[in-house]
Amino acid sequence: MLINLTPLRKYRDFRLLFFGQMISFLGSMVTYVAIPYEVYELTKDNWLVGMLGLVQLLPVLVFGILGGTYADRMDRRKLLLTSEIIMTLIILAQALNACREKPSVPLIFVLVAIFQSVVGFHRPAMEAMTQKIVAPEDYPAIGALGSFRWAAGAIVGPALGGLLIAKFGVKGAYFFDVASFAAAFVALYLMSRMPAPEKRDVSPLEDAKAGLKYALSKPELVGTYVIDIVAMVFAFPVALFPAMSENWGGATAAGALFSAMAIGSLLMTLFSGWTGKVHHHGRAVVIAATLWAVFIIGVGFAQNLWVAVLFLGLAGAADMMSGLFRGIIWNQTVPNELRGRLSGIEMISYMSGPLLGNARAGWVAAKYSVPVSITSGGLICAVMVVLTGFMLPQFWRYIGPGKDDQKMVPDEGLTQGS
Repeated sequence: MLINLTPLRKYRDFRLLFFGQMISFLGSMVTYVAIPYEVYELTKDNWLVGMLGLVQLLPVLVFGILGGTYADRMDRRKLLLTSEIIMTLIILAQALNACREKPSVPLIFVLVAIFQSVVGFHRPAMEAMTQKIVAPEDYPAIGALGSFRWAAGAIVGPALGGLLIAKFGVKGAYFFDVASFAAAFVALYLMSRMPAPEKRDVSPLEDAKAGLKYALSKPELVGTYVIDIVAMVFAFPVALFPAMSENWGGATAAGALFSAMAIGSLLMTLFSGWTGKVHHHGRAVVIAATLWAVFIIGVGFAQNLWVAVLFLGLAGAADMMSGLFRGIIWNQTVPNELRGRLSGIEMISYMSGPLLGNARAGWVAAKYSVPVSITSGGLICAVMVVLTGFMLPQFWRYIGPGKDDQKMVPDEGLTQGS
């Protein structure tokens, strides 16, 4: 039942990548709290906090595909090293802006957009390289370990961010993130050199089209994208955490709210051994996304911090369950020569939803109230996820390789259960 640590023992390069990115992600989660907190403190405007998501959306859409294309054409290790350097400089600029007597809000938005553009090159290269340095039989294990890394950073990072902000202001949080990038850079530098992908005669645009065509041709992939986008667009409440924390303890309460979902995610990951015995992967994603919606509705009715934290933790566990099975489907379905491009498309699916969700949540909260924004979003999410399952029957019937090594069961329907 417990998480499988085999890849950390077997693969030196995976260990370096895993721990380097874990430290870097810890710093990124500190900044994840600092940026919306700073914008809210400077403006007291939920709508502007939500707009941080829209500012990041265009870079995700453009550079997710472009970055994924170059991850299949360039030395992925060098691409990651370059990206780490640029991201460090961007966060340093955020820190220097925060040190000013009157920090510039427009500059925060510009730097956020540039940072997200660089992430479009970083994440696909990392995903493609990870798949290359680990044997296929360990894909479920690296999916769980990647989820653990995310959950651990998302618990400790926001809590630490809240403490740093309370003690040193947002500039202290930004400088911590700058320092965390050094560990990731060193770990990447120590990794073994690996051959770059074979040179391609076709243009990057043709490569991007090929990746998109492949993704859209696979019902199991389309389902993972659509379900996650639907769940996050309607029920992602993170933009509202600064406003929620104002009456529950300020920066430290904000840190607790930002960490809460990751606590549930971590617990789900630690006890993820059972996922290897589940073969109805499409069905599991739909069920998990529905549970996510139900728990977010609970957050909307919370009257104090710890009830909100409880429901956010349950929501995080459901989201991690969805993520684990989506990751398994991706690794089972995508060949490595397309991994960079498909990782870019995956990044668009799992990042555009939260970005749009934050914008939706901020707009509804500004127009009505924070509880209305959260509960209405959760209700709509639950309905839309179930409808999406009905509309994508092939995804619902997807079965990963198991006893019969079958991927589709043609005679089962959505209403028949597992």
